[in-house]
Amino acid sequence: MGKKSLSRAPRSQNQPAQNQLSLASLVQLASSLCVQCASLPSEESLAADASLLLQGQAADAQQILVAGIDEAGRGCLAGPVVAAAVILPQSYELPGLNDSKACSAKTREKLAPLIRQCALAWGLGVVWPARIDAINILQATFEAMSRAVRCLKHAPAQLLIDGNKTLPRAVLTLHWGKAHSAALPAQRSIIGGDASEAAISAASILAKTYRDTLMTHMAKRWPGYGFAIH
Repeated sequence: MGKKSLSRAPRSQNQPAQNQLSLASLVQLASSLCVQCASLPSEESLAADASLLLQGQAADAQQILVAGIDEAGRGCLAGPVVAAAVILPQSYELPGLNDSKACSAKTREKLAPLIRQCALAWGLGVVWPARIDAINILQATFEAMSRAVRCLKHAPAQLLIDGNKTLPRAVLTLHWGKAHSAALPAQRSIIGGDASEAAISAASILAKTYRDTLMTHMAKRWPGYGFAIH
């Protein structure tokens, strides 16, 4: 597995000091909305692993755990691709939950912390531009999704994936075995799942809000490149 890194834009010597954010500071700022975080990674561990472990509530032993998975950033010209995986409890109250693209930014920002609070488990996987360039955006998306699943506190029995493709077995196996001892979960791809499956909708919102925050802070560090609109 190759080392992941963020392609760095040239820094102007005249750039104001307040924009000189380290990558570690950037990640901490981007993660500041997270609740029940196990830990924030260091700059080195983020570059090497590009994943965040995010905790959730205790799972009901009687519930068959199903994780919804979606990504953000696959069609953008800059920045990483971010995937989220979310396991929702059998009973929850998230009024207005819908596909992140159908929600306003204000609604997404309101829903994101509620999703993190009520989820049984949730995780994010981040794959950076150097890795995307090396393996192509589709494979990078599969990798980000597999990383998000690996970061779940509880091992799901099934994955519901937005779109028309499931995760390649080899990619999922590589990451699954690093965190879970259970057998690989079943998978089902759902076209339009981000609008029809609550867990996928929740994953869509977490991926979108995390990436938007990240790109906003990247724009502050490297102004003039339009990162905030990507």
